[in-house]
Amino acid sequence: METYLNPSVERWDDLCERPASANPAVEKIVKGILKRVKRQGDDALRELSLEIDKRELGDIQVSQAEIEDAVEAVSPEVTQAIADAAGNIEKFHKAQLPREIRVTTAPGVRCIQRPVAIQKVGLYIPGGTAPLFSTVLMLAIPARIAGCKEVILCTPTGRSGKVSAEVLYAASFYGIEKIYKVGGAQAIASMAYGTQTIPKVDKIFGPGNQFVTTAKQMLGGREVAIDMPAGPSEVMVIADSSAKPAFIAADLLSQAEHGRDSQVMLVCDSLEIVGKVQKQLEKQTAVLDRAEFALSALSNSLAVVFDDLQDIIEFANEYAPEHLIISTRQPWEIADQITSAGSVFVGHYTPESAGDYASGTNHTLPTCGWGRSFSGVNIDSFMRKMTIQEISRKGLAGLGGTIVTMAEAEGLQAHANAVKVRVK
Repeated sequence: METYLNPSVERWDDLCERPASANPAVEKIVKGILKRVKRQGDDALRELSLEIDKRELGDIQVSQAEIEDAVEAVSPEVTQAIADAAGNIEKFHKAQLPREIRVTTAPGVRCIQRPVAIQKVGLYIPGGTAPLFSTVLMLAIPARIAGCKEVILCTPTGRSGKVSAEVLYAASFYGIEKIYKVGGAQAIASMAYGTQTIPKVDKIFGPGNQFVTTAKQMLGGREVAIDMPAGPSEVMVIADSSAKPAFIAADLLSQAEHGRDSQVMLVCDSLEIVGKVQKQLEKQTAVLDRAEFALSALSNSLAVVFDDLQDIIEFANEYAPEHLIISTRQPWEIADQITSAGSVFVGHYTPESAGDYASGTNHTLPTCGWGRSFSGVNIDSFMRKMTIQEISRKGLAGLGGTIVTMAEAEGLQAHANAVKVRVK
């Protein structure tokens, strides 16, 4: 990890830049994939599977027999863990359900805001080197609680050409039957445009690599709604001398092992902490199965040392990490001043992996600094707020003068007439 000591504010922009920021080469590839899927549908998905994954796609939809086989293959320990985690996720997300609002704003004028579920949603579940069945729970549970009528799921297969048994089990646990063996930018395109096999949806959810994130950003707001820009994983750990270096290193590695383009950052108040954490990183990486990915990610990662606590807080808000762990003597002193982060983990015994799996919060979070303007996935992500109003004849008589005056001042005569013809 490259280390910076009290960097000036002028350098913060450079330090906050992600290694996977806008890449013209990725954008060009994604643009081509989107165009092919839109024109050719299923044929493009099969061709892209051969070109990118070097294997034939075969049936695009996972069969019921495959789902049943997967359910049988998952160990009792994993099924119990999924049930336990799902219970906590359900509790937290059910508490978020919005209520209908009814207000009489003036005599005879009733205004309503009604929460309505998005009807058709598509879930993207990363796969390949690490099939994230936990993400199925994070997306399927709020979708079901919100009341979405149609929920489909796209996920890449492993080298065997099969979808992870745990992913299929988690999906079936929440009644998702339309599951498709498609990953990458082509999966996002298929859900946005629709193909002969995969239905078009109203909104797409789920994290992914640079190609997935770029596809979502290109299509979002044009062809389909998206949850947020959620790209390669990242974590920032804020630490002081009260933190255990072994804990810090484990937290950094829990994100570094996701992939080569992940970024981890240590922000602390002394070079001594950096040195101790570096030793722990070397020790713990040596026994990781995914050490290759972790080492690659660590090569892009940073340690930043500030003497002043306020600088630490302001730098964290500027970076806006996907995950922020605060491992200090008085963590709430910092947590209460954080305004830009996907999810915050407070105290020495709150690892980021708790939020990834089982504490109840959602792990689908904004990355690349989008925590300054986007929320992580929650119940509201699967709903929209629709307004309704009812005005009585008497109510319109009372409100009419205001409407007519404003409409005529804007030069919109027909707007004014819509009131005048009713109150003559």
